[in-house]
Amino acid sequence: MTRKFFGTDGIRGTVGQAPITPDFMLRLGHAVGRVLKRSLKRPTVLIGKDTRISGYMIESSLEAGLSSAGVDTMLTGPLPTPGVAYLTRALRLDLGVVISASHNAYPDNGIKFFSAKGEKLPDDWERAVEAALDEPPQWADSANLGKASRLRDARGRYVEFCKATVGTDLTLRGLKIVVDAAHGAAYHVAPDVFHELGAEVITIGCNPDGTNINDGVGATAPQALVAAVAQHGADYGVALDGDADRLQLVDARGRLFNGDELLYVMVADRLAQGQAVPGAVGTLMTNMAVELALQARGVELVRAKVGDRYVLEELARRGWLLGGEGSGHLLALDKHTTGDGIVSALQVLQATQRSQQTLAQMLEGVTLFPQTLLNVRLPSLADWQQNPHLAAETRAVEAELAGQGRVLIRASGTEPVLRVMVESRDATQGRALAERLAAAAKT
Repeated sequence: MTRKFFGTDGIRGTVGQAPITPDFMLRLGHAVGRVLKRSLKRPTVLIGKDTRISGYMIESSLEAGLSSAGVDTMLTGPLPTPGVAYLTRALRLDLGVVISASHNAYPDNGIKFFSAKGEKLPDDWERAVEAALDEPPQWADSANLGKASRLRDARGRYVEFCKATVGTDLTLRGLKIVVDAAHGAAYHVAPDVFHELGAEVITIGCNPDGTNINDGVGATAPQALVAAVAQHGADYGVALDGDADRLQLVDARGRLFNGDELLYVMVADRLAQGQAVPGAVGTLMTNMAVELALQARGVELVRAKVGDRYVLEELARRGWLLGGEGSGHLLALDKHTTGDGIVSALQVLQATQRSQQTLAQMLEGVTLFPQTLLNVRLPSLADWQQNPHLAAETRAVEAELAGQGRVLIRASGTEPVLRVMVESRDATQGRALAERLAAAAKT
């Protein structure tokens, strides 16, 4: 059964347009409650949210829908997505719900779900919820309606969890760190975590007003962080996105480190501690320079489809711990069950403290390959994989790269565009090869 509402990371859209409307959210809450009650007598669901003004409306609608099915709810107020995942597991609750559209602007919002173990739920569970949406409601009678309560210490519990993911000997004393929470869910969490570990903290993007989330700040707009680090003479800058599961880091010289580089640092730190790291999981877009650098250290890199969900699935399948995307979604499964921007930042800072090296020094010799990405508009994408000219040119280009670059060709999921990417040590060569492939795709 094809999913109608769920995408690769929950349900997301523009507020006021289906399905991000109060009537749908009430129906969704009821459907989720029905599915939970098939195996649980009296489920309890944790609901957290980011700082969008629409969160109030969606929260109350979901709460009503869950209550109508006989499910209790606990509300955290604004809390990062990974904080909801952690508390769902720590409090032995049955489901975690996050109201957020992550890095999108404030007119959008969405819903993510976490299992009792703090993990993202499988496709089969989402299909069951969608099937329940098509069924007539079965309202609980008055005696069996769900109750709602507020979890007053959610923020403090999560702050302590984040601090506990690093060694008790870690101190950030002597470091000046700029923290940018994107005016999002971590605005009242991230500054305290770094401060309580000893850092001098300067904040930007920590004054949400309901409409300024991700607006010119945060992980998707890191130039604000780069400027603040320079202005204050800081050692590092940490930028999160609206729900704080994504990370960007800046050093004192204004160099921005992406998720591929930070993944390498996390692996290098584990190896330096004598831990076995059989492999790490990236995506189809992970830079080849990082892949080669990991291979040189005896660590295999496996590529999953783009999306932290697919990285997580591949890690679970192989029993590995470390993975991530260039966008800054990083996973350390011995620290948390899901991607966590604050926890990832602490892992990286701990690595620099242990090694007594800067990030740039830890990444010396790991120079990202330039990537050329071309969008080739075609009348139809139905038969692009059967194009003999493109197939022959792809083989020729790969031979010319000779293991010092790579080709990725994939169809867009939203428009009739073929995305042609060539990675090469030589940027000029990469562009020329990408243009050859684009020309072949049109023949």
